[in-house]
Amino acid sequence: MRVDPARMVADELERRGLAAPGRLLADAHRPLAPLLADLGAALGPLTRAVAGERAASMVRWLEEPDALDQVVRALDARGERRAGPG
Repeated sequence: MRVDPARMVADELERRGLAAPGRLLADAHRPLAPLLADLGAALGPLTRAVAGERAASMVRWLEEPDALDQVVRALDARGERRAGPG
């Protein structure tokens, strides 16, 4: 089973009580997504060497053009589950 990086980020933000600020920052940084992807591509090999494969897999995920959108959707889904029906 593939681990969903966006869900991991959303879970961690929720656990730390930072879901709302995280959602706000993800929305604010959407125009920077292509630059973040380029930064991820540049830092990927260094990250793997220094921080290990798990961190490198997160950097590879950030290279995806819709990574921030995935985080926003995961945070929204968590909020909907928490709010419940009605």
